[in-house]
Amino acid sequence: MSQKKKFLFVSWMSLSGDVAWKIKEEGNEVKIYVDDDEDADVYDGLLDKVEKWEDCIDWADVIVFDDTRFGETAEELRKKGKLVIGGTVYTDRLEEDREFGQEEMKKFGMNTLPNHNFTSFDAAIKFIQENPGRYVFKPCGKASDEKNLLFIGEEEDGKDILEILVNNKDFLAKKIETFQLQKYVAGVEIATGAFFNGKNFIQPININFEHKKLFPGDRGPFTGDMGALMYWSAPNTIYNNTLLKMEKVLAEHGYVGYFDINCIVNGRGIYPLEFTCRFGYPTISTQIEGILEPIGEFFWKLAGGQNFEIKTKKGFQIGVVLAVPPYPFYSKDIFSFYKDSSVLFKNNTSREGIYWGDVKMIDGVLKLAGESGYVLIVTGSGITVEDARRQAYNRIKNIRLQDMFYRVDIGTRWFHDSDKLQSWGYIQ
Repeated sequence: MSQKKKFLFVSWMSLSGDVAWKIKEEGNEVKIYVDDDEDADVYDGLLDKVEKWEDCIDWADVIVFDDTRFGETAEELRKKGKLVIGGTVYTDRLEEDREFGQEEMKKFGMNTLPNHNFTSFDAAIKFIQENPGRYVFKPCGKASDEKNLLFIGEEEDGKDILEILVNNKDFLAKKIETFQLQKYVAGVEIATGAFFNGKNFIQPININFEHKKLFPGDRGPFTGDMGALMYWSAPNTIYNNTLLKMEKVLAEHGYVGYFDINCIVNGRGIYPLEFTCRFGYPTISTQIEGILEPIGEFFWKLAGGQNFEIKTKKGFQIGVVLAVPPYPFYSKDIFSFYKDSSVLFKNNTSREGIYWGDVKMIDGVLKLAGESGYVLIVTGSGITVEDARRQAYNRIKNIRLQDMFYRVDIGTRWFHDSDKLQSWGYIQ
């Protein structure tokens, strides 16, 4: 990229401000649109925000859609010759419609777990009674965004899931129109992802381990993701048996962006669970920690369909989410105690490894904004997992924020899971 470019970010819920800020810091021009009234003050003082993103289409060199649901619009803009990072109608459906996603996995030869889709809780209750077993309850459609509605059964006869459905069906029916019961299988949860340039996946691929529950030891309610451990890799067995099988169809639809498949693996096989057809959060921030080239240049090449190898760090990267109440839930009353609180730094000159959540800058002071309580992502990297953990958690020590909480065990599962993954032949 010989000269600086103009980037337009379009967001539903103030998701990609940290990426936009990074590209702005590199000297590019950046504008961002956030389509959520509750997040109206997020990124104030940090980014140039616009009220109508459509007015900036001609201004932008690259348009970035940071979530699903923009697929149709992204396709229309690509047809007009715009460089766009974002989904397609097909990839939006892959992620949002679990039944369709599973069918596509089967279609392209992936080894999927038995799953059953329902629109009736009574029908699901009858199914479990007639087919005892351990299941995972997964909401579909819009309800899939509400992570606290996902249940992982612990009883081998399905009694716990059955009791939840019987005793909560009226409550759940108000929130969930369609849902899925998926057979539970023991193993290691691991995701493989890669950036797609509209024609093919570019290398290296990304191997990541999400930490989805709120408390250390994987306890408490599900969140979007409390942090991630990752590393960059040459194509491996998991990639070849999942992601690579989607390359041709993604090219047919012209997808551009990050594409990820979360899996359970064990000694018997690889079982893909779900697609992510967009940036992950906080995955993208942790990935930026490991990417050595300017992100603006990287996005420019990706959107332009160039075939190149990403320059990445060796070793591992860690990302840790820092939050305040009411995260991961939403309550204006609770967050009102924290809104506009200052985020302070002991060493006021160091911002290395700090990525923005729902914050704003007022008179040079970083403050809480929005209503989610999702404040910062702090990253670290190192040749070993322990090196990366040490750097990330040392950076957290520099931050002062009232009632801040975070998981202290991001990455520690590696010391247990890596032995299994090696013995099964999935990693070297």
